Amino acid sequence: MELYLNATSPYARLARIVLIEKGLDEAVTLKWCDPWVDDTALLKTNPAGRIPALITEDGTTLSESMLIAVYLDGISPNKPMIPSTCLGDVLHLAGLGQNLMDAAFTIVISRKHYGHEVEESELGLRRQRAIQRIFKQLDSELKKPFASSVNLGEIAVAVALDYLAFRLPEVSWKEEYPQLQSWHSGVIARASFEQTAFV
Repeated sequence: MELYLNATSPYARLARIVLIEKGLDEAVTLKWCDPWVDDTALLKTNPAGRIPALITEDGTTLSESMLIAVYLDGISPNKPMIPSTCLGDVLHLAGLGQNLMDAAFTIVISRKHYGHEVEESELGLRRQRAIQRIFKQLDSELKKPFASSVNLGEIAVAVALDYLAFRLPEVSWKEEYPQLQSWHSGVIARASFEQTAFV
């Protein structure tokens, strides 16, 4: 298999963490690329030019990090990332993580192309309010310390929180939500997170 990715994409990092957690990292060749320069090989794999993009062993091309995660979860016998015993809870958390990731990523890209003033637009302010609401919900739901195993929902939330700390450090969620920070610290201590840290 081949996985197209870069080192700063939260979506690519999610897929890579699932690879490691499922014990599939040795079966995949990482294809580092820049999606902003219309990389030819990436566009052949995903015409949208987005990462991550996965080429499976049978040559099927997959895009979108959550769909790639579902696929990887299904082909490995290791402990499931989306256990059927708590399917709703895992997907609920994955949705919150995905929404937080999307809002943060859109802010970063908007700033890059249009400057900080774009955040004062109606859409910019709406994204900021969404981020604050998600923080509050996560803080109210993730009350217990992180356990020893990890699922897709927890990965999505932890990656999104890490991405905020990496790209938007002024969004000081750690100070405002110490309980959430404590949970997050437990997750990112896993080897899969340490090996894929943002750089």
